[in-house]
Amino acid sequence: MDSQLNAKDLCGLCTFPARLRLESPFMDASNQEVQASSDNETVSLEVSEADAGTRLDAYLAQNIAGWSRARLQRLIEAGDVLVNSKLARASHKVSANDEIEVELTPPPESSFTPEDIPLKIVFEDDHIIVINKPAGLVVHPAAGINSGTLANALAYHFQQLSNADSIRPGIVHRLDKDTSGLLVAAKTESAHESLGDQFRAREVFKSYVALVYGVVKQESGRIEQPIARDPRNRTRMAIVPGGRGALSLYKVRRSYDTFTLLDIELKTGRTHQIRVHLAWLKHPVVADELYGGGRENSIRDVQLRARIRRLKRQFLHAEQLGFRHPQTGESLKFVAPLPAELTQFLELLEGAEA
Repeated sequence: MDSQLNAKDLCGLCTFPARLRLESPFMDASNQEVQASSDNETVSLEVSEADAGTRLDAYLAQNIAGWSRARLQRLIEAGDVLVNSKLARASHKVSANDEIEVELTPPPESSFTPEDIPLKIVFEDDHIIVINKPAGLVVHPAAGINSGTLANALAYHFQQLSNADSIRPGIVHRLDKDTSGLLVAAKTESAHESLGDQFRAREVFKSYVALVYGVVKQESGRIEQPIARDPRNRTRMAIVPGGRGALSLYKVRRSYDTFTLLDIELKTGRTHQIRVHLAWLKHPVVADELYGGGRENSIRDVQLRARIRRLKRQFLHAEQLGFRHPQTGESLKFVAPLPAELTQFLELLEGAEA
């Protein structure tokens, strides 16, 4: 099955004008990635005969002081727990002599302050908000990141949000810090639940634009490879047997001499999914330091190479988003054009090949 992505088909449905909320300059209060820290404490355990047959989450709760079973379950789901160097589920029954490694990724700080950060609102009503997120904006607080996030901005600009007492008010799904594009947030608990159900059922249409290194020879295709935290580098995700299932569909929008512009439809929503899948395909996203760092050195054009380094973000943009309105059931679809820095890069690329 190939993806059928056509931005022009969707643009006609986008009748909601974008508007900029506030005129104050955007200040990014953190330059950190949302990822595991190499400074996190790591615990190594060996299962005894007496503990054999115990659920993994229960075993960890019994053996790691100060960590609740619920929090340890979240570590397991995030891929921070390995059993004999492999991922496992919380319900996994441990065996005698199993070697378990746990990276104790700390929860984010509990302090949370609304902040006057401008937001570009694409659509808003009494139930939902659709936002065009800029690159450089973290979606919500995490370990080491307590301010300067989309969640802080939402809490400042909107009186009503789902999960209002949490550090993730209104947040239904995420984009990576250095990915721009469309996000939907919820104002009410019922809207949050409805949108969450649509994401879990894979009913939400999510289409991205990515510029990748190299010429992708297949006009369209699918990448179906499992993703989990990289056992050799805990700050990255990777294709890992036994990881969570992940499916990405791609279609070539335009080919250049040494680059390819792709439309990518996400069928699942794993952490860094597009970036990991395209790196696995040997066509990493342009300017992606984590999964394609150093690839710009293969570009012969000195001006292009320098421009890639000046992007300071990966060339990945969440261009299209479609879902059912949680209250009315109406089918909504939105399109966010490429931001100026990406459009200008493409113009430079076209000029270099003219």
